[in-house]
Amino acid sequence: MSGIDLPERIPIFPLPGALLLPGGRLPLHIFEDRYRAMARDALASDRLIGMIQPRDPDTAEEAQAPIYETGCVGRIEDERSADDGRYYFTLVGLCRFRVTEELPVHDGYRRVRADYAPFVDDLAPDGARVPAQSGMDRDALIATLRRYLDTRGLAADWDVVAETSDADLVAVLAQTCPFEANEKQALLEAESLAERCAVMTAVMEMTLAGGTGDMPMSVRH
Repeated sequence: MSGIDLPERIPIFPLPGALLLPGGRLPLHIFEDRYRAMARDALASDRLIGMIQPRDPDTAEEAQAPIYETGCVGRIEDERSADDGRYYFTLVGLCRFRVTEELPVHDGYRRVRADYAPFVDDLAPDGARVPAQSGMDRDALIATLRRYLDTRGLAADWDVVAETSDADLVAVLAQTCPFEANEKQALLEAESLAERCAVMTAVMEMTLAGGTGDMPMSVRH
């Protein structure tokens, strides 16, 4: 165990486009044999899995596809299994980590040695990690989000948005907006909530300026 009470060795799930943030919730459907084994082993031990992105989504299925150095470990909650061996559960983000070493493959799935020290603040109590005054420019984020949705003919429940905390709002948007893999990685690696908000606002502004693609989402928490 590390000095901050998380295991040094963790299984990883390299999933393109999947973003887990500390305090965030990521629903997962596990159906591949190697990841069924990973889920089974995690459920039998500490219930922890590290989410991390492959550097190239096109090579994600390769056994040793290059991965980013930073991921986020989460704990399995609300799990259920199907008769055919599939698993359904929610992974709740605990703390980011840096990969210091990749370990031998076990039962088909990858494992790494994780260093949590650079992100120890992720494990602080909510009130300490996300103070009432987060420092983020919420007004700028909301204004950009309105234009982001309006240009695509989409709506949001703005009353719900208004009642959502800064941290939860940023987490929901980070996980549901169709950002590119490198943009999601930048959101994950942002040092603070204020920085993550600024990165997200900038990404949406760039998307608006470029007029790229449709956004298949509605902001509801």
